[in-house]
Formats: sequence, C-alpha cells, structure tokens
Amino acid sequence: MARLDASDLAHRLGRQAEAVCRHYLSSGRLEGNYWLVGDVRNAPGRSMYVRLKDTPKGPAGKWTDAATGEHGDLLDVIRESCGLIDFKDVADTARTFLSMPPPEPQSREHQRQSPAPHGSPDAARRLVRMSQPIYGTLVQSYLRDRGITDLRGTRDLHFHPRCYYRPDEHSQTETWPAMIAAVTDVDGKTTGAHRTWLDPRRRDKAPIDTPRRAMGDLLGNAVRFGIGGDVMAAGEGIETVLSLRQVLPDMPMLAALSAAHLAAVLFPDTLRRIYIVRDNDPAGDGARDTLIERANAAGIEAIVISPELGDFNEDLRTLGLEALRVEARLQVAPQDVARFMALAA
Repeated sequence: MARLDASDLAHRLGRQAEAVCRHYLSSGRLEGNYWLVGDVRNAPGRSMYVRLKDTPKGPAGKWTDAATGEHGDLLDVIRESCGLIDFKDVADTARTFLSMPPPEPQSREHQRQSPAPHGSPDAARRLVRMSQPIYGTLVQSYLRDRGITDLRGTRDLHFHPRCYYRPDEHSQTETWPAMIAAVTDVDGKTTGAHRTWLDPRRRDKAPIDTPRRAMGDLLGNAVRFGIGGDVMAAGEGIETVLSLRQVLPDMPMLAALSAAHLAAVLFPDTLRRIYIVRDNDPAGDGARDTLIERANAAGIEAIVISPELGDFNEDLRTLGLEALRVEARLQVAPQDVARFMALAA
C-alpha cells in the first residue's frame, strides 16, 4: 500500500468523524451535525465544536475552539488527546483506529526528514500545545502543597500527564507527569518551555536526578504571570514568584528560571518600575546587582524585595501568608501596595 500523507489520513478520519469523536473526545456530546466538547484535549465543556458532515463551510472533521481560536483536523484531536509528539505515532494511532494495514517503509529521502530538533524553540512550542490547563490536575495539587492557591494569571502554566524524561543519552526514556511552563518574550511569543516532573504519589517533584529542565530560547525571556505594564516584579523560580503573588495577585510578575537569566531579562518598553524578587544566596545577590545596574541605565526604578529565609516560597510555607503579607507591605512602594496587594481575609 502506498504511503498515505496527513491529508489522506485526515480525510479518512473525517468520513468517520462521529466515531472518532466518541472515542477520543468522550467528554463531549452530539448536538445536530456537531460534536461539542471543552477542548481538543477532551476537557468537559462546549467551547470546541467538530463538524461531523461535509458542508459548504468545510469538510467533516474540522474543528474550532471558540474560546482559544485554535482549529485543526482529527489528526490534531488524536495527537492532543493522546499526548503524542511525533507524527509517526499520530499516524500509526490513526491507522489503528481505521483498521488499516501498516505503511510501506519510507524512502531514504523521507527518513532524512526529521521533526523539530530536540530542545529547540519549535519543540518547546509543540510541548506547550500538547499540554492542558492546570486546574484539577496534579500541578494544582503540587502548588497547593506549597501554599500557592491563588492561580490568577497562570495561563502559561500547563500540565502534561506523560512527559518524556531521559536522564542521559545512554538511559531509557521514562514518562512522568509534569508542570509545563511556557517561556515567552516581551511580545508574548513562546520561545521555550520549562518542565518540572512530578511524583503523583507524593504531590512533590519526581524522584529523578534533574526534576527541572528548560528547553528552547531562554536568554532575556521568562515565564510570565499577568499582563505587563509600567510595574513588574521579576524573580528566579516559578514557585518563588507565585508565592509573592499570593499577597500581590494583581502585580505582573515573571520567573526567569535562574539567577543568570534573571540578570539578563529584557524590559518591556512600558516598564517604569521593577521589583527584584531576590533569592537569599550569592547567586541571587549577583543577579540583583546586575539587574539594578541595567534597570538604572534604562531609566527604570529598581526596588529589591528580600525574603526572611531562603526564598519567598520558604517564607510562605514556614512563616505563613500573613507574615509574607507584612514582608511585602514593608518593602513595596505605598502606591503599589494600594494598587496590587490583596486585602487580608
């Protein structure tokens, strides 16, 4: 049998669109000539609709998510709902569903065509697209155990139930649940991704050598929380920054993921004051000094916020929310306390 390309497979799936939806989008339901579901990853809801029959507007199998603007075909449904990465795996899954025989071996020319390079910005964007919102997932439980319950502005955090982990090039690939954070530039374009692999039994980081890894283009970019404006806070770790957001939930913040990247973070044109969320260690001191110097040179006011202990998540977990609120109130400019601080319950 001649090798089928993506459009051929998508067309064949479209001829069985309702059956595909019932299998891969089982959280949805039939309504007229459409299948309604929450999203392409099979979340409950009605914002995504899949066309089940050919119409003048388009062929069967095409879908649109009205909430996000995403759209695609049934191959995308299989990829996202099954958590697949390589097209070969998507195509093999589609052929199995369609009860088709395996394809003929590819030519050497096709074998030379490779997917996005491992660790590249394209690979990072693909991983982010394959992940799902964090609400109701292990990521939400993991953050809650760290005192982080207010998740406003965390749309760039995602959950992947089976994220690949390979200790080194000589080891077998493992799969663990993971928190996936999109790394973006000042214009909001995804340039990289940060993975925190999790242990579902302990709601903690997975028991592996390097439970945190980043990929893609990181220098100058960051994981962002909230929409940037004239005031912003910048720190190293995701949990550190989210801890401070528990008492300053309306202040835009970013996590640069390391002290070196914090020192090099790029400033948006609108920025007039930056709060440097310092980690209490020599690397944090170095990042603080460099960032102050860069901010002053750009005409941006820099204010340092320091924790009592090692970092603000340690303060939150050890000293409590009210102690953290007092710390922030003493170190943040009065006008920003009034503007960004949440009132005590």
